[in-house]
Amino acid sequence: MSEQKWTRRAFLAAATTTAVAIAGGCSSRPNTAKVVPGKESPNEKLNVAGVGVGGKGTTDIMSCRREGANIVALCDPDWDQAGEAFYRLKNAKQYKDYRKMLDEMGKEIDACTISTPDHTHAPAAYMAMKLGKHVYVQKPLTHTIAEAYFLRKVAAETKVKTQMGNQGHCGDGVRELCEMVWAGALGDVKEAHVWTDRPLNWWPQGIPDPLPEEPIPPNMDWDLWIGTAPMRPYNKGYAPFKWRGWWDFGCGAIGDMACHIMDPTFWALKLGEAKSFKVEVVTQEGLNTQTGPTKSIIKYTFPQRAGLCPVEVYWYDGGLLPKRPDGVPEKEKLGDGENGSFFIGTKGAMTSGCYGDESRLLPESRMKDYKRPIQTLKRIKKESPYVNWLDACKGGEEACSNFEYAVPLTVVANMGNVALRAGKAIEFNVKEMRVTNDKDANMLLTKTYRKGWELPV
Repeated sequence: MSEQKWTRRAFLAAATTTAVAIAGGCSSRPNTAKVVPGKESPNEKLNVAGVGVGGKGTTDIMSCRREGANIVALCDPDWDQAGEAFYRLKNAKQYKDYRKMLDEMGKEIDACTISTPDHTHAPAAYMAMKLGKHVYVQKPLTHTIAEAYFLRKVAAETKVKTQMGNQGHCGDGVRELCEMVWAGALGDVKEAHVWTDRPLNWWPQGIPDPLPEEPIPPNMDWDLWIGTAPMRPYNKGYAPFKWRGWWDFGCGAIGDMACHIMDPTFWALKLGEAKSFKVEVVTQEGLNTQTGPTKSIIKYTFPQRAGLCPVEVYWYDGGLLPKRPDGVPEKEKLGDGENGSFFIGTKGAMTSGCYGDESRLLPESRMKDYKRPIQTLKRIKKESPYVNWLDACKGGEEACSNFEYAVPLTVVANMGNVALRAGKAIEFNVKEMRVTNDKDANMLLTKTYRKGWELPV
């Protein structure tokens, strides 16, 4: 069987509710294959493979090696982009197709980093987990809402160790912020404002038509790069970097940055405990069926949860910024400038940087006599998501951004894109995992997969 199709052994291991592919369809026999997670001894080196090892993928796989992992295989459909990782990890076997890599080296691999474009996160993580491999998946966890819930289910079934790559969640800063909020520094938090400079000056959005065909680079397998997405001709405006703005491949600005910048808000305000929430687009420019908008403001409304009052959370991108809180001098920086958040409560305001770091009361003069609360949250070793995950893989505590945490965060973030594409305010029931006020909007929670790349989502 060619690299473009599932091998029989890989498909049988990967199917959750389907076991045999029949002419593009599937039978519904449950998979009875035993899934055995990789070794779990704190004294053993983990054999780690990288799926998508260019760009951020290089950082991910090299960080695992630095923290003691044995890198046994590397996979990327674009060998030019993967060149640095291939050069620095010469002893690792090289692949273009992660399915072939997992099929051929399944017995040798304990864990995988997955640092591909968003549309390939779920299928790669799914196959790896069904083969018993622990997974570290870059943010946003998945391309669609349905995929996020699906991966959480598979992770629970296979009992592998998981981590999403929102590295700020491992930091001391976000923990200090949560402790301040929970200790009552702001009173009841009524509003939170979160912003990023993306996509401005990073990648283009607001492009209404597909790009013209260009020659495929000689070291790229374009069919493998396209993966689950509808086939389209190659253009350097898609790959290797500018894919984020295109709906077929990425989740735009909110997908790139919300799992970082919105994480402090999500955690401190316990948004994951809301039974439902509402999302509406306040303003946007340039939105179309091909790409995300050039800029937008999105409003989330959360009801009372876990003893906390209702709260409105605003997302800003493309250079749009929130109004400065009352009483905060213009000279005082909010967030870290380009990215950040601030909270407004009944007792005052507080701001933090992109990853929840540098949290401080506003105006800053309030910090002069402020005594930080007693530490109540456990700190992460080295503040490293890689150490945290590798330790979990070797039998330690669950990683801090494991899929039980990462899925609700990803869902809240990416529901902003659902509201954008629905063109109206939507109300989402978390328990039922559906939009309740617009039946058609539920189609935006999932997608159609290219033939040969289907997921049983």
